[in-house]
Amino acid sequence: MTSGKKLIPINELIRLDNKKALVTGGAMGIGYAIAYRLAEAGAAVTIADINREKGLKSARDISEEGYRADFHYCDAGCEENVKVTVNCAAEKMGGLDILVNNAGIFPGTPLHDLTGSDIEKVLSINLKGLLYFTRESSQLMTKQNRNGCIINLASIDSLHPAHTGMLAYDASKGAVLTITRSLAKELAPEGIRVNAIAPGGVLTEGTLSQRSGEANDRAGLRQFMSRLPLGRMGVADDIGRVALFLASDLSSYMTGSLVVVDGGYLIS
Repeated sequence: MTSGKKLIPINELIRLDNKKALVTGGAMGIGYAIAYRLAEAGAAVTIADINREKGLKSARDISEEGYRADFHYCDAGCEENVKVTVNCAAEKMGGLDILVNNAGIFPGTPLHDLTGSDIEKVLSINLKGLLYFTRESSQLMTKQNRNGCIINLASIDSLHPAHTGMLAYDASKGAVLTITRSLAKELAPEGIRVNAIAPGGVLTEGTLSQRSGEANDRAGLRQFMSRLPLGRMGVADDIGRVALFLASDLSSYMTGSLVVVDGGYLIS
């Protein structure tokens, strides 16, 4: 330490007291883990999800732990839904400081079977939804005249395709990485940091139910795991902890960054 300034205590750096967070796709899996960790750190959290039943339950579960959580139904691919969700969440929480763009789908479709409808559905949620939420949320953050934070969920597929038959998904996540860097430059003057997380193989209810073929086959899973230097698949909270880091002052000098959380898959 070269200056006489006292370092900020770690418990103050990680606390999110008085912060207001919106987590898209927060009803289950990675989104729920992120919502839980942000709430645990002191933030008021709104879960936005198309799954009303699971979203309400997740918000209730977090609230029963003594934290602040609410649910709002939203189709991330619908621009008007997003506008209403952001405004309602901010009004109920008393502002908006943190946006986590987690909502996404990952259907596996080989190139020769890929239809225009398939492409539009993936891009509508994974790409358009992210832009809608970011546009509406950043406008609110700017009007509040206080610093904000946006976290985008990219993927290791943003850097290197991990599975075949994921063309539309890979395209959307590659775009998320570029958009993150572009937004970081554009929003920095407004005091808004924008970073991304690239999860690798994470076992969640969503991945097990939406993936078919190799991803659900034990032999395929073993083959994937054989490439993991850490020797295990990730769990949702592995991503939740990194999201908390990016949302807190622990990462106050970071923007336009991509944090890879993949058990070492990309270096194997």
